[in-house]
Formats: sequence, structure tokens, C-alpha cells
Amino acid sequence: MKAGRLAPQRGFTLIELAVVIAVVGLLLGSLMVPLATQVEARQIGEARRILQDAREALNGFAIANGRLPCPASSVSNGVESPVGGGVCTNAHDGFLPAATLGIMPTDQEGFAIDSWGNRIRYAVTNANASAFTTANGMSTQHLTAPPSPDLQVCSTGIGISSGKCAAGKAITAIAVAVVFSLGPNGLAGGTSPDEAANQSNERVFVSRLAGPSSTGGDFDDIVDWLSPHILYNRLVAAGKLP
Repeated sequence: MKAGRLAPQRGFTLIELAVVIAVVGLLLGSLMVPLATQVEARQIGEARRILQDAREALNGFAIANGRLPCPASSVSNGVESPVGGGVCTNAHDGFLPAATLGIMPTDQEGFAIDSWGNRIRYAVTNANASAFTTANGMSTQHLTAPPSPDLQVCSTGIGISSGKCAAGKAITAIAVAVVFSLGPNGLAGGTSPDEAANQSNERVFVSRLAGPSSTGGDFDDIVDWLSPHILYNRLVAAGKLP
């Protein structure tokens, strides 16, 4: 009896292998885009949380010290400048003083950072002879008239002039302090009119939805600010204001 002959084995041809590799590549590529989007969305959410925590830390500092901290300078290692407040060294273009506030996360030099590792910016009003950053300055000012914070947040950087938003573009004109992240593009940004406004030494800032704009240009900064009414409410509740 003759042994049965084995059927010949047919393998993949080079063309078939190339097709399989191409299909797998397309599938992996389609997965990578949503994954990158999810990662960035998580980073944006984390940055917003960090800014909210920073705002609460500022309120707590004001309750404990009767004033807001000055921003940190680029060489103060996360400590407010000057120490003890008063007339701030960088009132409108400084950094969140993480060392003074005792908050995290920070970089190795003590500056508060966002979820991309970039330093968080912080500006504070110097209105009323720097009453908001001078010890007991707010309570002293309230004896005559409530102090008038003057930081402005605009919906666009177009038309900003003399420290004011363009007509009809002010989201608020009475912010006490502004804290913000430079967003995913970090220091590489700041070239569009809207982002450039946030990196100037002015009391005017921009906050809007991320994305391109026909006039304001690309924008991905994440901006938060402190309302004077919330600050006063916290200080009154703590017995720090009449």
C-alpha cells in the first residue's frame, strides 16, 4: 500500500505580506490619533485642576496674611518677589509663587508647573498703591472705599489698546489676579495676537476656546482668574474684612 502524498503547503506571497502589513499599519495609525487626543484632553483637564487649586491657594494665603502674594520673578526660585509683598517686582508678568504658597507640582527650581512641565504664570493687580499685595492693604483701603482691581480678561487680543480690551471684548475688567498655563505649545507659542497678549507686561489678558482664529491666530492657553467678590466674601467670612 502506497503512503499518501502530502498536499503541498502554500505560503504567503510577498504581495500578500505587503498587503497585511499595510492593513495593520492603517489600523495602528487610526488608533494612534484618538490615543493622542485622549492624552492631550487629560493633560488639559489636569492643567485646569492645577489652576483651580492655585486660585484656592491664593484665597487661603489672603485669609492667612491679609494680602495676596506677589508673583515670583524668573530668578526667585518660586518665592514671591519681594518677600513680604508690597510693590511687586513683576506684578503683571511673573510666575505663580509655589514656594511661598506651598503647592505642588513644581520643577527642580521651585516654580509651579502645569501638566506639560511649563511654568504657570501669575499676575496680580497693583491698583490702589498695591493694596492687594500689601499687608492689611485691603482692610485699610476698605475703611474709605473698596479697592478697585483692574486686571482685564478679553475674548481676543485684537484691538487691545492702552491696557484695555477692545470695545465689547472684555470678559471681566475687575480681576484681582490671573493665573494661566501656556498650554500644549508652551513657550513655542506666543506668536499669535491672542497668545502674545498673555506674555506681555500688561494688565490685559486673553481667554477663549482653543484653536485657530481668523484674526487672533492659534490659541491654546488655559486662563483662570480671581474675582474680587469671591475674595472679599472669603475675607469677610474669615473676619479679615469689616
